[in-house]
Amino acid sequence: MLKVALVGVGGISGAHIPAWEKREDAELVAICDIRSEQMEKYPQKRHYTDFDEMLKKEEIDILDICLPTYLHADFSMKAMDKGIHVICEKPLSLKKEDVKRVYECAEKNNVKFMVAQVLRFWPEYEIVKEIYDRGTYGKLLSGSMRRLGVRPKWSWEGWMMDENRSGLVPFDLHIHDSDFIVYTFGKPNKVTDFRAKKPEQDYINSIYEYDGFFLTTEASWYDSPYPFAADFRFQFERAVIAWEKGEMKIYEADGKIWCPISNASELGTGDIGLPASDAYANEINYFTDCVMNHVCPDRVKPEELEAVIDILNNL
Repeated sequence: MLKVALVGVGGISGAHIPAWEKREDAELVAICDIRSEQMEKYPQKRHYTDFDEMLKKEEIDILDICLPTYLHADFSMKAMDKGIHVICEKPLSLKKEDVKRVYECAEKNNVKFMVAQVLRFWPEYEIVKEIYDRGTYGKLLSGSMRRLGVRPKWSWEGWMMDENRSGLVPFDLHIHDSDFIVYTFGKPNKVTDFRAKKPEQDYINSIYEYDGFFLTTEASWYDSPYPFAADFRFQFERAVIAWEKGEMKIYEADGKIWCPISNASELGTGDIGLPASDAYANEINYFTDCVMNHVCPDRVKPEELEAVIDILNNL
């Protein structure tokens, strides 16, 4: 039985914790947050407000990091230096050089490390990648991806609205689509960005150009109660693949319209307003299986993480 600990009991932990609870070969034994009240709803776990104390007292096989962005790299390395495997929420860092630093630490300590880039494990997005890789509907001609939300006023000590700590919309929201784009289509030839950035809100429109196709993207923190929205539309030679209003459909050139996947899900994402999905369980299960089978979790590659950081830092 693998012993698991989690640090950072904030919004995204509400998606991670249920996923750990469903595994029969891993037990979430301890959680850590400097705010003791955050842990009260998990009375069956051992609680820590000091990360170093938890590392000292617990025998941990895997650490799940759900902390604010600016803490990810250092906390990952601190755990790996103690021989602990680490899965860390995105992004790994705002700095490209941290990718090499963290992966070298994992190699030195002979442990597994993975950044939890969840769209790589999201069923609807997995289907798009499979269709593209196989050329099922011919060549890709264009694509559109958007991820829109409101200014995160609820974040602890306002850290998300501090550009030096969160990276704002590029590293909080747009990174999801940018990462999927690089993962699926490779590094773009060119990225053209348009941005409406104010102290109270942030909006980005980016165009990714490739040989033979282009992708348009949107990401926002609006300073108004606009409902969260995440969707995509990809135009192939013989079909349009769309995920809109929580439903995925394939519109084939011969007139056939069909749903490739069930849109029902058992796993929600806590209280942060994201669409329900089992993708968080998928990424955790993948990483845990890699640990148990002594396999490198190379579905998320360091060179791809570096490419995405480069793109986001040029916005």
